[in-house]
Amino acid sequence: MDSAWARLGAPGCRTQPSPHLTSWPEAPSQVSLGLGGHPASSHPAVSLSAAGPLGWTGVPSDCRAPREATCNFVCDCAGCSDETRCGYHGASPTLGAPFACDFERDACGWQDVSTSGYSWLRDRAGASLEVLGPRSDHTLGTDLGWYMAVGTHRGKEASAAVLRSPVLHNAAPTCELRLWFHAASGDVAELRLELTHRAETLTLWQSSGPWGPGWQELVVATGRIRDDFQVTFSATRNVTHRGTVALDDVVFRGCGLPTPQAHCPLGHHHCGNMACVESHQLCDGEDNCGDGSDEDTPACRHHTTTDFETGLGPWNHSEGWARNRSAGARHPAWPRRDHSQNSMQGSFLVSMAEPSAPAVLSSPEFQASGAHNCSLIFYHYLHGSVDGSLQLFLQTRSPGSPQVPVLLRRRHGELGAAWVRDRVDIQSQHPFRVRPERAVAGRGRVGTWEHRSGPPDPCFASTDKSSPPPGLWAPAPGPQLSSLLPQDFCEPGHLSCGDLCVPPEQLCDFQHQCEGGEDEQECGTTDFEPPAAGGWEDASVGRLQWGRLQAGESGGPGADGSGAAAGHFLSLQRAWGQLTPEARVLTPPLGPSGPRCKLRMAYYFHGDSQGFLALFVVEGGRREPVWQAPSSSGDWKADTVLIGARRRPFRLELVSLVDLDGPGQQGAAVDDMTVEDCSPVTATEKDAEVSCNFERDTCGWHSGHLTDAHWRRIESRGPGYDHTTGQGYFLLLDPTDPPARGPGAHLLTQPQAPAATQECLSFWYHLHGPQIGTLRLAVRREGEAETLLWSRSGTHGNCWHKAWATLHHQAGSGAKYQLLFQGLRDGYHGTMALDDVAVRPGPCWASRRCSFEDSACGFSSSGQGLWTRQTNATGHVSWGPRTDHTTETAQGHYMVVDMSPHALPRGHVASLTSEEHQPLTQPACLTFWYHLSLRNPGTLQVHVEEAGRQQVLSLSAHGGFAWRLGSVDVQAERAWRVVFEAVAAGVERSYIALDDLLLQDGPCPRPASCDFEVGLCGWSHLPWPSLGGFSWDWSSGATPSRYPQGPRNHTHCHFVLFETGVLGPGGRAAWLRSQPLPATESSCLRFWYHVGFPEHFYKGELRVILSSARGQLAVWRAGAQRRHQWLDGHVEVVSAEEFQIVFEATLSGQPALGPIALDDVEYLAGQPCQRLTSSQGDTALAASVPTVVGSALLVLIVLVLIGLGGWRWLQNKRSCPSRAETAAVAPGFDNIVFNADHVTLPASLTDPQ
Repeated sequence: MDSAWARLGAPGCRTQPSPHLTSWPEAPSQVSLGLGGHPASSHPAVSLSAAGPLGWTGVPSDCRAPREATCNFVCDCAGCSDETRCGYHGASPTLGAPFACDFERDACGWQDVSTSGYSWLRDRAGASLEVLGPRSDHTLGTDLGWYMAVGTHRGKEASAAVLRSPVLHNAAPTCELRLWFHAASGDVAELRLELTHRAETLTLWQSSGPWGPGWQELVVATGRIRDDFQVTFSATRNVTHRGTVALDDVVFRGCGLPTPQAHCPLGHHHCGNMACVESHQLCDGEDNCGDGSDEDTPACRHHTTTDFETGLGPWNHSEGWARNRSAGARHPAWPRRDHSQNSMQGSFLVSMAEPSAPAVLSSPEFQASGAHNCSLIFYHYLHGSVDGSLQLFLQTRSPGSPQVPVLLRRRHGELGAAWVRDRVDIQSQHPFRVRPERAVAGRGRVGTWEHRSGPPDPCFASTDKSSPPPGLWAPAPGPQLSSLLPQDFCEPGHLSCGDLCVPPEQLCDFQHQCEGGEDEQECGTTDFEPPAAGGWEDASVGRLQWGRLQAGESGGPGADGSGAAAGHFLSLQRAWGQLTPEARVLTPPLGPSGPRCKLRMAYYFHGDSQGFLALFVVEGGRREPVWQAPSSSGDWKADTVLIGARRRPFRLELVSLVDLDGPGQQGAAVDDMTVEDCSPVTATEKDAEVSCNFERDTCGWHSGHLTDAHWRRIESRGPGYDHTTGQGYFLLLDPTDPPARGPGAHLLTQPQAPAATQECLSFWYHLHGPQIGTLRLAVRREGEAETLLWSRSGTHGNCWHKAWATLHHQAGSGAKYQLLFQGLRDGYHGTMALDDVAVRPGPCWASRRCSFEDSACGFSSSGQGLWTRQTNATGHVSWGPRTDHTTETAQGHYMVVDMSPHALPRGHVASLTSEEHQPLTQPACLTFWYHLSLRNPGTLQVHVEEAGRQQVLSLSAHGGFAWRLGSVDVQAERAWRVVFEAVAAGVERSYIALDDLLLQDGPCPRPASCDFEVGLCGWSHLPWPSLGGFSWDWSSGATPSRYPQGPRNHTHCHFVLFETGVLGPGGRAAWLRSQPLPATESSCLRFWYHVGFPEHFYKGELRVILSSARGQLAVWRAGAQRRHQWLDGHVEVVSAEEFQIVFEATLSGQPALGPIALDDVEYLAGQPCQRLTSSQGDTALAASVPTVVGSALLVLIVLVLIGLGGWRWLQNKRSCPSRAETAAVAPGFDNIVFNADHVTLPASLTDPQ
């Protein structure tokens, strides 16, 4: 922890002559003391806005601002055009608004100045196949947002990528720079933020990690910068680092200097350059006017000022303090620059003492005068540790009385790498000294920290008699300095209670070590009646701070949170800081905590639209928002905030911003804070409830907090409904609501004791949307790596699906397990949901769907050959397909058997057998994708084992580079298995592979034909990254959805659709692809389509493409005027080689909410289209659909249309049945077992059409 004094001064306070005054060889930054000769006046007005209005005064929009007026954080032209190349776009901002660049439009003038191939460029996640960087930007939280990034660099030499800002001009003393960066640990060696001004380059921030997995916030204060300067952000990599770094949302806040004004508000000072500053900014050691005139007034000449540039002046010090400078600093947490000169060549005082030794600084002796104030202004620096503190004591000398120090101010903990202004007003009838001291942490704990004292800044006589804003600990008689040292037998940092010495890591861990619970006191729980305030520490550095206040004082609430008229609470108050306006207060380090940990509190909040009151959880470098006051009101309210399971150490942080000088007596306060149910070792009966329908609560499931995305328990309404009853509760994850930046959301159980060696976990899931992410199920065991049990990616239609997985436990081990659902944010348009989780003893039935991505799905290999699950991620597998079918990437998994003679001799068999499937109540279709090597591998036979073995399919066609679809009809009234047998042909370098097995109800359709009632029938909607990563979805007109859909389908209930409104800069189209089809001289493709848009000039388009080894040929397209009916489309297909049919949904105009839907696709192989129907808006390409024009054909078309209209009318009369008509009402269950498969949809949610 660094604590540094920077300028100290006292105007008009008379120094007592002393023969013992000695001059320090070196000292803190600047000190100013002053005595005012006027009676005390009222507190000056406090403004929360940044220094300097940003408005413009009637300058023409085509104005040409002088060079020094561009990029100076002040709008000199209408529309702020003079600032557009330095991070601001749009109309003139309001007073105090930040200048921000989100890189959505352009690079805002930032330029890459790297000298190697390792360089910066403007990029977005959706534009690159590389997944090493962020999957989303920080501004939008999706893959469509832009940021600046450096990609992987495969050079063998160390290199640095340097990003430089445009030339900026004149930063105010309050200027701070905020940005968000993304750099996973191990990817880069060092990150550095530097500011170049004239011939000096200041390091504002430097870090070698470790960094978290998501976006990290960085806030630095620039200080007052005169004339031109530039900021650079650099990433350095060496040979072992991949070097992936991203930068987003760069914000300069409070950087503009005040503009000239004809007249100043009351209580303000008119500067030499006609700008206006507040009276408390005079003689404070900072150039707030911009021309230095606020530091050169006649009143400032009477101040006693010490800036420690040439020595300590009249200040004395004992052992432990030394004058130093940033250049050549010996400790990484030391200030990078002093305050007086904002330069690393400037001097300040720093504490050099050991943590257990005192470091005391003493002012000269002053004699105050009468009832007037002697005011001390100083700048201090506390950074590098949460345990260090700086205390300011007043020691008086009066005849015949002991010298008892009085505590004037105490600052504790991490305040950031910046010089922070403070002020204390002193009244004394006796001579006095001011003594800053580095103090040990409270409650007998000593932090491991280094205290630096940079020169106390000006203590000067106030021209007004404004009372000092009370801190969290108001000035009060303090203990003797000697009493601040530990008086027990425990080591520094340990707490003594009875015969125990409690180490720091066991304090506030929600487990009592002391009999009286002393180790768990001051851990956040308090009613603020005791002055210790429950351990809450103010960490504000701006014009607001948190302070303990009594009801009725300072215009706050007339009673505390419990209604007591004389009670105390924690309230926002005025402060003397000059940096970030928000006020912050934190608990001591807490944890670890259990999943039920929560905070109960009473709160009061009354503010304008810019104000807020929020609670954060701070873990390491990450701040997670967990609560915000919902609205402004003038009454006390109560609320409960779930904190959840957290690692140690974490801290609770209250942050608030209000305008105390605004209308309506604005303010914020909290009271009656209670942290409860936080023990990580206390288990309840509810923790063992894994089976849950979420109707009552979340049972034994709790949300993880390693990311800011969360699962939420939602009641059925609007676009969502639960699976249990259709009107109950379920768990929902929306990747963009509220805006989340983390990699995903976790849902966990507490550690569970197995009930049997095998258990079956079943659940219902819902994955819906054009670009939804991945849902995974995993199991954790202590001392073992996490095991993935199940996963699904992308849309699975607007319906609930049942899934299950078998949990295998080691007999007699007694080891507990923990279940984990992970919702990954690798998609940003859609929702995922969970419901009706159940666990029962015994194994599960075989899964109806298997992609082999997570496991072998229980398949077992037998025979002389060996089926293996493999991936080609390394690119060096000796046999097998280059990509799988599920993901169509080398990282995907599949099952494969080596058919070479040395592995499987000619005529020998390798068998792959499934687990037992449950009996079928109706005929079903088993589909699978297979891949045969170019060299003839032999024969793939499919058998169904029920009572005996029955062969149902044999495949021995030549191989190729494509995966092909196989299907078999299955009927089984008893438990059954499927067996795949590979019979070898004895050919070298041959193989057979399997992927994506799916069992669905109903008979198997013809190739490339589908009515979409039970699924996609082999049509692939895999999102292609090159097209934007969007998918066609599967839905019905009777199912509620957040996405617009067709009124109902063409035949029954279900269809496929794509919402084009998600397309834009990050996506061009979405494809729906058939299985590979053999060459054909003439075949007919028929389908029904629906295209609807709000206006005719919004051009969505549906195209049919034939894709083959030769390329792609568009053979049909339909435009996009608004339609209210399904239309018939048909295409005559001709291809001389194997091909796939592709339906492409795309835009040819502005993005708009409008669905494109397909239904009843029918491919008639070898059958030419017998008749053509020319529907309005259809455009047939001459090369693909021959057209014969003649009167006879025209008559025929009219007759067909009339007949079609009548048939369509009959179809519409048979409206899509609601779920209430087709499914029995499914009973709920009381968190034990759920057996029903159906959902009853509430009538209020059904489509009115």
